[in-house]
Amino acid sequence: MRHPLEGITVVALEQAVAAPFASRQLADLGARVIKIERRGVGDFARDYDRTVHGQSSYFVWLNRGKESVELDIKDPADRALLGAMIGRADVFVQNLVPGAVERLGLDAATLRAERPELIHCSISGYGPEGPYRTKKAYDLLVQCETGLVMSTGTPETPAKAGISIADIATGMYAYTGILTALYDRERTGEGASLHVAMIDSLGEWMSQPAYFSRYGQEPPRRTAASHPSISPYGPYETGDDRVFLSVQSEREWVVLCQDVLGREELVDDPRFRTNDDRVRNDDELTAILEGTFQGSTADEVGELLERAGIANARLRTPEQFTRHPQLTARNRWRKVDTPAGALEALLPPVEVAGREPVMGPVPALGAHNEAIRAEFGPGEEVRG
Repeated sequence: MRHPLEGITVVALEQAVAAPFASRQLADLGARVIKIERRGVGDFARDYDRTVHGQSSYFVWLNRGKESVELDIKDPADRALLGAMIGRADVFVQNLVPGAVERLGLDAATLRAERPELIHCSISGYGPEGPYRTKKAYDLLVQCETGLVMSTGTPETPAKAGISIADIATGMYAYTGILTALYDRERTGEGASLHVAMIDSLGEWMSQPAYFSRYGQEPPRRTAASHPSISPYGPYETGDDRVFLSVQSEREWVVLCQDVLGREELVDDPRFRTNDDRVRNDDELTAILEGTFQGSTADEVGELLERAGIANARLRTPEQFTRHPQLTARNRWRKVDTPAGALEALLPPVEVAGREPVMGPVPALGAHNEAIRAEFGPGEEVRG
């Protein structure tokens, strides 16, 4: 079986989340990804936690299928070895601090002057120009700068997203940008100079609330687990637990009133006639729903909603998600080896008929030192 990116070599001078997320997805498609790590220390994401067989949950998630080589890129010999690797690479990905690649001669202009066919992808917090160009950027900080924190939480307390959403958005745009550049190179022979900024990536995802606030002249609506501009849409108490439901159209509102609540008169109640009306009177509507649901269990309410064709869900913890019956039924988990033992990893989201993603092992720090130096270097003894 040939994988889509088989024969493509990616050199990744990366750390943390955004760049490793992009390059890991390339590895899942069959690319050879050589991860450059600091000698003796490695990617600092290796030390974020110790929850997966004593290893970082971040690192094992983001770095399967890669080769790890330790380099001190300020050392002339190691810098030369890196140059040799980039000289034979199709893609170079980096997310060093702003200005570092220029000082090292690893910027797009320098490298692509020698090899126009190279695809060079830089990831930064705030972009290559402007007053924030050199400002440090981490996920939560970018959530703050883009308005996400002020759009999330309760009316009293803003909150961050529970995942590294700025990093993930940035990694996704870097990944798709690289795939687009590889496709274009097949037709033109030319590489590309790509730059993906965290503020731009998460900013794109924040466009709807930004439009809502700017053009609606309203402050952000923080509504905890309920939707800020659609009602009913959120959690509702039943006799024993909560059930989540969502009404997306006036047709569904009618069905909910008639077939689930048994309250046909609510359809034309002036408090709830349109979605805007329901949002304005959400507290009253919530009281009606929960009053109706109190005599039933969450399972019973869920079954009633399902029969009526009303979208619904149950609240699960992340650990419960790993045992989700739908994922089990679809065989969506695969064993991935790590230096401390195997783990179950979720298959990549895009299914390609007849092709299994690579999903190679997570490398130990410097696991490929000897092999990489033998392949790209003058044959000196492995150090560190």
